[in-house]
Amino acid sequence: MELESIPAYSGFRGGQVGQPYNEAAFRHFLHVDRRRAERSTRSLLLVLVAVRQSAGRSAKLTDATAAALFRGLDACVREVDFVGWYREGHVAAAVLPQGVKAAGEVTHLVAERVLRALKKLLPAEQSRNVRVRVVRLGGRVRI
Repeated sequence: MELESIPAYSGFRGGQVGQPYNEAAFRHFLHVDRRRAERSTRSLLLVLVAVRQSAGRSAKLTDATAAALFRGLDACVREVDFVGWYREGHVAAAVLPQGVKAAGEVTHLVAERVLRALKKLLPAEQSRNVRVRVVRLGGRVRI
């Protein structure tokens, strides 16, 4: 495969700022971070972003839409967080490692912040159909 034929937002991030991980790499790092959280008192947040079609299913994203989604996610994450494809071409995602106190209000604040950033970057039609879901994956509680 020639370098020119690789879409801007489909490849392995490889440490490049602004380049998301492909689905396989993203799921690998999600698995590693989730196992780490399970062994500690820390948790992580999984942010899932999709643009819904009229039937309620996630739409296949164009390169331009994917680029906007990842720019929005990149604007909302820290250096320790990572972004990539949760479902290649359909669902973008970010993993945010958290401390012990990552409660429900934190997930709500993260979802609002991501949604605001995305609505600024997406055309009106897609902006109305963008969905952000934040899932807290918790570590064990130590007593």
